[in-house]
Amino acid sequence: MFNSLSDRLTETLDRLRGKGKLTEADITSAMRDIRMALLEADVNFKVVRDFVAATKERCMTAEVLESLTPAQNVVKIVLDELTELLGGTESKLVLSSRIPNVIMLVGLQGSGKTTAAAKLAYLLKKQGKSPLLAAGDVYRPAAADQLATLAGEIGVPVFRGDGAHPVAIAEGAVREAVDTMRDVVIVDTAGRLQIDEQMMQEAVDIKRAVKPDQVLMVVDAMTGQDIVNVVSTFAERTDFDGVIISKLDGDARGGGALSVRAVTGKPIKFASVGEKPDALEVFSPERMAKRILGMGDVIGIIEKAQEMADAEQIEAAERMLRDGFTMNDMLDQMRAVKKMGGMSKILGMLPGGQKALNQMGGSMDEGIFDKNEAMILSMTKEERDRPSIINGQRRARIARGSGTNPSDVNALMKQWGEMNKMMGRMRSMTNQMSGGRGKKGKKGKRGKKMRMPGLPGMGGMDMNQLMGGLGGRGTGGSDMELLRQMEQQMKRK
Repeated sequence: MFNSLSDRLTETLDRLRGKGKLTEADITSAMRDIRMALLEADVNFKVVRDFVAATKERCMTAEVLESLTPAQNVVKIVLDELTELLGGTESKLVLSSRIPNVIMLVGLQGSGKTTAAAKLAYLLKKQGKSPLLAAGDVYRPAAADQLATLAGEIGVPVFRGDGAHPVAIAEGAVREAVDTMRDVVIVDTAGRLQIDEQMMQEAVDIKRAVKPDQVLMVVDAMTGQDIVNVVSTFAERTDFDGVIISKLDGDARGGGALSVRAVTGKPIKFASVGEKPDALEVFSPERMAKRILGMGDVIGIIEKAQEMADAEQIEAAERMLRDGFTMNDMLDQMRAVKKMGGMSKILGMLPGGQKALNQMGGSMDEGIFDKNEAMILSMTKEERDRPSIINGQRRARIARGSGTNPSDVNALMKQWGEMNKMMGRMRSMTNQMSGGRGKKGKKGKRGKKMRMPGLPGMGGMDMNQLMGGLGGRGTGGSDMELLRQMEQQMKRK
């Protein structure tokens, strides 16, 4: 997302970092580059004008130009202004105390309303709600069938009302929710290729009939500057409460998404960043601004990891510290990384990672996970539980069974060995911490520098290398050097 814009802004700010002291000419030149980058990303002209003017005014103060780190101050100002442009603070979905709550989705045809409805239902279901989807799009062929298919994948019922008017369908869905004890109704409405009076009046009639607690407009991030006219018209007629940006992962420019908040004053509440049901994320202006400026979203990685953590995983972590690291544990880690979106997505959320990925062609080879999984599944139960017993003969058998080479198995075993040693060091440190100063009251010897576990499937490339190579600057030769090392290790496998 925002690939082109992120690259341009990062390059501009990097040039400022390379200067010890900044002049007004440096600031003016940087603002000119930022203006061009935003316009090329299809951000609305008026939005760009106001953004650049506000940013330049703050950067021209003596407090910035005469400071010891003027470039850092400029970066901070750009981050602050970009965060404000995107909404300033996170705007959460607000539901009332009535049962059921009604959420109505509006937008043009093709904006992604139906998939957004299913993703929102999935998100609310994870939060303990009992959503019901209403198939209010009666004009697009198979729209109700599409919603039913998506709903079936996430275990959420759909009220169809085949043959009825959209207003009657919405009303019927509310009655159905009351009868079946469903606390949220999500109404998927019809769209058109262009804004027309019939579509707008229908949306107004549905809103009047079911009195939704929230009206959310679904906006395609790839719409570009046309998005301004669309959201402005909907804001006048339906007075929506917030925006869902769809297809954000597929837009290299993303300027339309940057224009929405400034043009309508309505907050962006969610962003859809993939096709899977769990690809709808609560929109955080500050974290999105950091990703656009190449600063990464490490908090997002942590949240994804915490979201996946459960009692079984906590128990497994305790067992690993106690008994060591098995091949089953490695398999679980690889599957966890895949659930989080794969290495490409995780790397893109690290500082400087997106630029490095762009220079690699936009993605990394995730096939190494499948290869490692095949090798582990070719092992016997005893071999997975006690990898240390795997000798040369067993390695050859595992390679034959998984369709790989003995060298691949050797690389996997080496990685397991490194991770098992890491568990041993953590176990030793845990014992020292629980034992205090020891019997003689002396501090224990300084252990080896603790390292985070290697990334499954990355040939021993550990998180310390990854964070060290990508952290801080957001760009630079070390990014590409690190990824070249990763590519080479993957190729050797």
